[in-house]
Amino acid sequence: MFDVEMTKHLAELSKLTFTEEELKKVTAEMTDIIALMDRVKEIDPALETYALPAVRYDELRRDTARESLDTDKIVKNAKAVKDNAFAVPKVV
Repeated sequence: MFDVEMTKHLAELSKLTFTEEELKKVTAEMTDIIALMDRVKEIDPALETYALPAVRYDELRRDTARESLDTDKIVKNAKAVKDNAFAVPKVV
């Protein structure tokens, strides 16, 4: 399915260089990955199998309004403050 020539082609497109031994190893790994992907495609997406139980909407924490934190306390230990907000260096 996945051969050394395809691996060489992908390596060239990716600007990667491999020794012959590395090419064989990468080819084997890619073959394993493709085989795994083929197995995953066989799974019926209609099956509802989850690692964690689904949470019902009414079981979630309620969103309740509460008093916010005091701005002066928040920026008290900041190195630099501008207009009641943290001042940070410009990043381009």
